[in-house]
This record gives sequence, structure tokens and C-alpha cells, in this order.
Amino acid sequence: MARKVNYDDDGRHAAKREPVKRPRARGPMPLFLELPLLLVVAFCLAVLIRTFLVQAFYIPSSSMEQTLLVKDRVLVNKVVYGVRGIKRGEIIVFKGSGNWQHEPDNKIEKPTSLLSRFGRTFSDLIGLSQPNEKDFIKRVIGLPGDHIKCCDDQGRVVVNGQSLDEPYINNPAPLVDPSQPHMCLVRNFDEVIVPPGQLFVMGDHRSVSLDSRCSGTVPMEDVIGRAFVVVWPKDRWKMLPAPDSLADVPTTVASGATTGPLPGADATAWGVVGLPILASLAISARSVRIHRRRGRRLLW
Repeated sequence: MARKVNYDDDGRHAAKREPVKRPRARGPMPLFLELPLLLVVAFCLAVLIRTFLVQAFYIPSSSMEQTLLVKDRVLVNKVVYGVRGIKRGEIIVFKGSGNWQHEPDNKIEKPTSLLSRFGRTFSDLIGLSQPNEKDFIKRVIGLPGDHIKCCDDQGRVVVNGQSLDEPYINNPAPLVDPSQPHMCLVRNFDEVIVPPGQLFVMGDHRSVSLDSRCSGTVPMEDVIGRAFVVVWPKDRWKMLPAPDSLADVPTTVASGATTGPLPGADATAWGVVGLPILASLAISARSVRIHRRRGRRLLW
């Protein structure tokens, strides 16, 4: 029996064609899986940003009034001092050690119940909690090697022989008050030479601030970062620049040699934080591509 042969329209022999198996298109990730994944990525991103880049801090006391009020929230840049040195007049957050103690009106509340402790831990991870007992915020007045004393004939602080114009000061405190032996509560103090690797800091509310006048200088490695903006409450939003009057202070040889980028600043933070950013972008881009692909299907 003769085998039937198929031909194309032009008479050529047509081989039997096997159907081509196309890979099955992967469907979109279900919403109940994609949403928790995005939330986990967002949480990890918030934690890494809080740890390495920017953190919100709550103001618990009046030591920086009127620049910063109680219950204000500021953002602190944690990487700026990995790029450049600290400047006079900048407001910094640092870890206090040794003689450092908070002002009597400190409003930090300690959690009591298990639930409040969990909430405190969670909010601290994303940078929304109150600071702990060892976090302080003050203004930088002296750099390593600076000679600082108070006062000149107008009651002003003198740095390297130059009197400071400090328009931010609130209630500058009495020059001498025998009833208040604590030297932080009076304006006069003997000349201080800031040691290498240290900072001399003071609060803007000089009559209540417990600062370097009595607590000593601050090691540079204890600096957490620079407070650069008030973000809450919304009617208090403002930037926190260093005043120009402190930029003109003569620089000593010692201060000029030790105010470069802080060695403790981790430059790899950008790469660490970049990982969850790329991951979240990849997930979002994949979802967009899937939805677009589904939207372009043609009905025959």
C-alpha cells in the first residue's frame, strides 16, 4: 500500500511538523504573598536607613530652647561626618559617658509593661522612639585644640581669642551666682583647651544645660550624627544650619589637623542600604511588567 505524502502548495515535500511547546508563562505573585514580602522589605529598609543613614530623635528636655523645644523631633544625618569634618555651630547627637547626665526636666519615659517595651523596641528599630538615657543633643562650640573661656567684657564666650556672637542663646545665665556652685548654671568658666579627638559642646539654653562646662568634652567617636532639620510638629518645621558667626573663628593647628571625616563612619553603609532598595525596586518592576503583559493580551 502506497504511503500518502503531504505536499505544500508549491509541490515541495512537507515534513511532518511537531507542535512547538512553549514554556508556560509564570503568573503574577498572589497579592497575599506579595504584600507581606513588600512589607518585610520596607521594614528592613527602614531599619537600615535608621542604622546607617538618617534617624529621627525626640527632644526630651529644654536644654536647647528656643532652637529645639521639648517634644520636637529632629532628623540626624549619620553619614555626613564620614565625608567631612565637624564644624563649629553644628548641632550634634552623641552618646554621653562618664560625667554626662541629663537635665532635671528630662522627659524620657521608661516602658513598664511588656507591651510597652515591645512597642518601644519596634519604634526604636524604625527611628520613632524617644532616645535612651545616654543620647544627648548639643551645639559644637570648640574643636580639638581650641582655647575656650568665658567671658569677655560683654559676657560672651571666647574661642581662640575671638568673641562669639550667638543669636540662638536663650537665657544666657548669670555671670556669677554663689548660690549655684554647679558651674553649668553660671556663665563664667576658666579657659579650656580641647584635647585631641574631643569636642566642646554647649546647650542653647545656657541656664539649664548640663554640658561641657561641667561634664567635660565629648570624644569624636561618640558622635552619632548631625541634627539638620526639625520635622515634627509640622508647624515647627525648619532647617538647623550652623550660624555664620562661628565660621569665622580662627582655627588652631591642632583643630585643623583633627577635624577630617570621622574614622568610625562606615562608608559601606550605602551598599548595605542599597540591597533592600534594589530588592524592593525589582519586586515592584516585576509586578508592573506582569500587569502590563496581561493588559496587552489580544482577543481573537
